[in-house]
Amino acid sequence: MTRLHIIAEGQTEQKFVREVLAPYLWSLNIVTDSRCVLTSRDKTGKSHRGGLTNYQKAKNDIVRWIKQEHHNDDCYFSTMFDYYALPNDFPGWAESLRIADKYSRIEHLEKAMKEDIEDRRFIPYIQLHEFEALVFADLQRLKCEYFGYEAQIERLSRILENNFSDNPELIDDGPDTAPSKRIISEIREYDKASAGVNVANNIGIQTLRRRCRHFNDWLAQLENIAAIYKSKQAGTLRSGKT
Repeated sequence: MTRLHIIAEGQTEQKFVREVLAPYLWSLNIVTDSRCVLTSRDKTGKSHRGGLTNYQKAKNDIVRWIKQEHHNDDCYFSTMFDYYALPNDFPGWAESLRIADKYSRIEHLEKAMKEDIEDRRFIPYIQLHEFEALVFADLQRLKCEYFGYEAQIERLSRILENNFSDNPELIDDGPDTAPSKRIISEIREYDKASAGVNVANNIGIQTLRRRCRHFNDWLAQLENIAAIYKSKQAGTLRSGKT
């Protein structure tokens, strides 16, 4: 089995990787683990993780992890960062603001990040616009976590259908209108790290892929890791026979 390390922006993304994404990738013979971005160390040397405050800290953490696996060509790395509140020292940031199409903008940022990290095993991913886009993939699943909020959930559904062409990934990144902010405006008790991940898990990988194009593209790249590894193993076996 091949290995995949995912650097997550925060606890929610880390939990999603561990509880939803990892079991799916396991079925493809990819062992997946995740840790949050290292943000600081205190005077005792204790590490503090979570929150993408600036790009350089994230880069240092990614590069450090990659170097630890420098000897392993079958170990890959990825990220799960939100576009919402992405730090403006991110590579390609200034140029990206001139790109109107959100998908093209994210692709530009991911390409710039890959070029900055400079490792063929690195597969950058930026969630458009944040984790809660995945929850918007099937808002009806919120009813399993929050009883008696049918009217509020229907209002969220109408916002998605009427304002964003029923595409969860196109919900904007305003401080009051980002996906998580919209959910909290209707369900004040909403907790992304527990309920949000539970909802995404209940929605299921296949629906998430169908409803979220950029998320689907990421999974396709991760699935390709398994295909590459399988091909290499087959080549090794053929070489051994000859």
